[in-house]
Amino acid sequence: MAGNRNVILYYLWTTLKFVLTVLSLTVAAYAVVALVYSTDEEKRLQEENESYAALYPSLPKKIDKIGTDLETLSRKDDIIYKDIFHSEPPQDDPMSSLGIFFGSDSIPDAKLVFYTAAKADKLTGDAAAVDSLFRHIVSSLKDSDVVLPPMSLPLDSISYTQTGAGIGTKINPFYTTMAQHNGVDFVVAQDTPVLASADGVVSAVKHSLKGEGNTVTIKHKGGYITRYLHLYEIKVSQGQSVKKGKVIGSAGMSGNSYAPHLHYEVWRDSTLLDPLNYIFASVSPDEYSNMVYMARYTKQSMD
Repeated sequence: MAGNRNVILYYLWTTLKFVLTVLSLTVAAYAVVALVYSTDEEKRLQEENESYAALYPSLPKKIDKIGTDLETLSRKDDIIYKDIFHSEPPQDDPMSSLGIFFGSDSIPDAKLVFYTAAKADKLTGDAAAVDSLFRHIVSSLKDSDVVLPPMSLPLDSISYTQTGAGIGTKINPFYTTMAQHNGVDFVVAQDTPVLASADGVVSAVKHSLKGEGNTVTIKHKGGYITRYLHLYEIKVSQGQSVKKGKVIGSAGMSGNSYAPHLHYEVWRDSTLLDPLNYIFASVSPDEYSNMVYMARYTKQSMD
């Protein structure tokens, strides 16, 4: 019995040594292969890490340069805005659209790094282009031949809630059919003062109880023309020179008018322009966007 037990123990020990030896050799072989050879995934990750290492050091400098460029452009923009429009410029953060990336762990690092690099290059190019454009604008404004369009509101202290139908096809209140509307309606009380929106010369004055009603037409430099329709009173005469802000009459409902209001038009030579494109300097950004919305989606005109 003792001999058999020794034989069994001998075979068990021999088997165990064999298994341990095989396992050790397998681990050693795997380690050697892993050190010498790389899988496709490991190669991809290694190449990606090398790209990061080469790309990342340049990003802080690019981002710092972009920040400096944007700050410089912002200051120039503010100065030009104040010089042209004589009001404080609206504030806007040009980098706010990138806020979605901060604090997000759902976007792979690779995409963030390469996106940031591409964005940095694009912003650097855009900054240079905008800077060049600012230089061109400043140079053009120094030219005495440059003429700005009428850019003031023809009414004082008006709210977007008083903005009616804008240009386009609207429902005529008298015929209840779709008709072309060539201006913007501002709904105000009768006898509200109406102001010249820019310096100019009164080219036409019409007193009428029909159609456009009492109307004043003013010619401005650069071929611009403004028209003020359905007036209650007219306080200027043909050929008279007027300054911006001069009271030229008062709002009413003369002619074919549904209610007291001012119908205001802007033309350049024979081309109809949208008046709302030229009054943004007279109101706040929020007020302006609401005016545009009201003018576009008001379906029925007042005349």
